[in-house]
Amino acid sequence: MKVRLFAALREIAGASLLEVDAPDVGSLLDQLSEKFGPEFDRIMAAGAVVVDGENVERDRALTPEDEVALLPPVSGGRRRMAGGGI
Repeated sequence: MKVRLFAALREIAGASLLEVDAPDVGSLLDQLSEKFGPEFDRIMAAGAVVVDGENVERDRALTPEDEVALLPPVSGGRRRMAGGGI
């Protein structure tokens, strides 16, 4: 299946797209963490897995036709300033 990597995960892997075989999301993450090391694992512990546009958990089964996106945690957004302004 196609696995798309974004931001820091892409930098760690050295690629934005991987071809990987795994029976489920948990196996996929374990395989990639073993290949790319503890920093990849640390980021994905707080990141999200999206399969065919749907957020999924580790127990989600995968098929060769699935497209998986691995997203690191997102920071930022609107911050409140002192006095209640944005």
